Amino acid sequence: MKHISLDPRVNRMELETPEDQIVQIDAEKEGWITYEVFHQKKTGTQHIHAGIVHAPSDEMALVFAKEQFARRGSTTGLWVVKSANIVATLAEDAEVFETTPEKLHREPSAYKVRDKIENFKKQNEQQ
Repeated sequence: MKHISLDPRVNRMELETPEDQIVQIDAEKEGWITYEVFHQKKTGTQHIHAGIVHAPSDEMALVFAKEQFARRGSTTGLWVVKSANIVATLAEDAEVFETTPEKLHREPSAYKVRDKIENFKKQNEQQ
């Protein structure tokens, strides 16, 4: 049987696929799954959430993610994760973070160095 793909480049190759390897998916009956897509622009950088795709399987989600989020620009990696597999806090649970002690020393705004720098610059401009 002739292989039919969503990718026209694959269709142009006129590949033959054995009958036992063809998977029929009834999208109306089985429903499509929502996947979160994470995109990595350069090797060594973190993956960043790019958006979502709907697909009937993990493999098709990766194909759809490639077509949707990796066609333009540089891409070194894509992750697709079923949205149902993501565990997150709810907005109602925001008080969980209120117990975190204040750590102002980690924030640049906690240091009053900016005023000293500005005064130093003014003094040097006058000279």
